[in-house]
Formats: sequence, structure tokens, C-alpha cells
Amino acid sequence: MKEARVYDPLDHAFLDDPFPAYRRMRDHAPVSRNERLDCWAFSRFEDVWDAVRDTAAFSSASGLTFHPDEIGGLGLAPTIVMLDPPRHTRLRALVGHGFTPRRTRELEDRIRGFAAARIRDMERAAADGAAPDLHRDFSSPLPTFVLADLLGVPEADRGRFDPWVRALVEIGNDGFALGAAASAKDAVAEMFAYFGDLVRARRADPGDDLISALTQAEIDGDRLTDWDVLGFCFVMVAGGNDTTGNLVSNGVMLLDGDHAQRERLARDPALIPNAVLEFLRLEGPVQALARTTTREVTAHGVTIPPGSKVMMLYGSANRDEREFGPDAERLDVTRDIKRHLGFATGPHFCVGSHLARLQARVAFEELLRRHPHAGVDTANGVRLRSAFARGWISLPVTGLAPA
Repeated sequence: MKEARVYDPLDHAFLDDPFPAYRRMRDHAPVSRNERLDCWAFSRFEDVWDAVRDTAAFSSASGLTFHPDEIGGLGLAPTIVMLDPPRHTRLRALVGHGFTPRRTRELEDRIRGFAAARIRDMERAAADGAAPDLHRDFSSPLPTFVLADLLGVPEADRGRFDPWVRALVEIGNDGFALGAAASAKDAVAEMFAYFGDLVRARRADPGDDLISALTQAEIDGDRLTDWDVLGFCFVMVAGGNDTTGNLVSNGVMLLDGDHAQRERLARDPALIPNAVLEFLRLEGPVQALARTTTREVTAHGVTIPPGSKVMMLYGSANRDEREFGPDAERLDVTRDIKRHLGFATGPHFCVGSHLARLQARVAFEELLRRHPHAGVDTANGVRLRSAFARGWISLPVTGLAPA
């Protein structure tokens, strides 16, 4: 396989294994430029950490990819992730009143039941001579189920919800580029129309779901508009579905590459929450997102003009030896991780991080409890080809005991 040598997120060799290129960039070109995409890139931990916390110099308002206007390609207004303080701060506080850790914790039993049922389905498939797929049959369906449950999608509409999620994730993994397939755009339009109606219905007659909680959230008389709620649903689906599924699949892959670490987790499930952070660090589902400079910025002797897109290479930063030591590229489920960028940092720290961590913890608890030797067949897996995300389309599972 050809080895990529520079940051080129449109090159298949880079997407297959970006880590050697990341290492060269950190060592020799911590601030680099991709002329073809007209963007810059930060690859070291400290630079990325500082930049994403500095919203005055690095703005989110022009989008999170190297595309000039990704969200406008869908004809949508900016969502919470594409806003800067103070408006972002206000919306974040209101969303936090509805999307609470308590609401997330209450999902645990339903998540555990769903995960256990999917594992039993894979066991039956293996017993029947079929080839169960970890990503398609377990990792990916889990967050789709959780989001539908959290958002209060009625059981009768769940069949419609799944294709909408797949379409939105497909467009998101392409960075919301203007050339998105018409069928995917149509599916997203359908989803927005459906949730628009649901938001209005829940505002008039609240239930016990997240959308209802968001429509009722209030701070000093300030409330979320229908679009604020709808936009947050968009962020939850686009940003929280495939990322969580890939966190689980990537974690199983990492453990299959180090059986001693896998056996340690199976023996001591109390280590799983920390292991989830280590999986995020080593194989983060979100590899890169952009900010736009509001003024001239100089870093490592390189001057970046105002109005420039700068890709924050989370996937590189989280393997930086300057932050994590000489063994930064080695899996260690007991690593003392004082800070990391798996959920970003600063004002745009992932609002759904507690939900993602809960889902991943439960997924690994259930899988390792029943199948402590579960692994994956990467040679026959199909990787996701995305400039922004790292994960799988298909990943056959191995090591399942008969049902």
C-alpha cells in the first residue's frame, strides 16, 4: 500500500493510514498548507488545543470543513456548532437545561437491552453459518436506536427514521459538500419536515422526550426557537450517530490488535470508561474539523492570513508524543489521560459526550461479558472514505461463541 506523506484528505492512501503522515507533519511541518483545498492544517496537540479554545481568532461561523459553504449547500441556517460566542453560549446553556446527564443516565437500561439483543442476533447469524458484521449489525444500529428513543420518535415511525439518519450521515461524512446526491438531500428534507412538525407538536403538548424538554427550556425568559431545537436535532444525528458507532468498532479493532489489553478489560470491566477515552484518542471517529481565522495568525514561524480555513487535525493531535509521551501511538487502557481532543475542547466541547461515553461503555460491557475474545476481520472490512471521519462501512466480527 502506498504511504501518504502529506495532509491530503482526498487521497485514499492517506485515508487508509493517515498516521505516518501525521507524525511527519508534527515533526517537520506542524503548520502545513494544502493548496488544492485552499486550507491550512494544525497537527500538534498544543496548537489544536489552543486554537479551538480561541473563538476570537478561530471562528466556527464559516463552517467546519474545507468546503466554502457546506451547510448552505443544504439550504439550512447555521446550527449551534457553527456559531461563536456569545450566541453559541446562550444556545448551549438553553440546550443544557434539556439535554442533561440525568436524562442520559436514564437511558442505560434500554441501551443495555438493545445491545444485548443485537449480540444475540449476531450469535444466531454465526450459528446459522452467516457472517455477522460488527459495524452493520451492532455498532451502527446502537446510536440510531438511542437517538430515536431520546428524540421521542414513535415506534411506528422508526422505519422512516433509519434511512433519514443514513442519508444525513452520508452527507456529513462528505463534509456537506454541494455535490451531495439528490436522493440524500431529499431524505434530509423529509427528516427536517418530520421533525419540524414534531417540534411544534411537542411545544403544544410536551411529553417525556428530549425534544419536549428543549421546547420547554428557559433561562430568564429566554427560550429556544423551533429552528434552534430542529438544528440541535440535526447536530445530534449528523454528529452523534456514525461517530459513536465508529468509536465502538474502532475500539474492538484496537483490542483485537492487543489481546493482553482485551483480556484485562474482560477481567476488569471497571477499566472500560478509561479505555473508551483511549480508543477515542488513538482512533478518533472525528479526525479533523475546520475553523476560520478572523485575523492574521502566526504559528511556528508561519503566517496564516485572515479568512483562511484551518483544519484542526484531532487525529494527529491525539497521538502527539509531546502531550502523551513516547508511547503515544500504543494502546494502554490504563493510561492517565489528563486531557485529550476526542470530544474537542473549549466552548465547542461535544455537548453529547456523556451520551457517547454511556453507549460505548455499555456496548463494551455487554460484548466483552459474553464474548471476551470478540475480534474483527479488517482484511474483509470496508473502510469509510471521509476527509473528516475515520471508521467503517462494514467490519466482519470474529470470535463469537455459538448462541
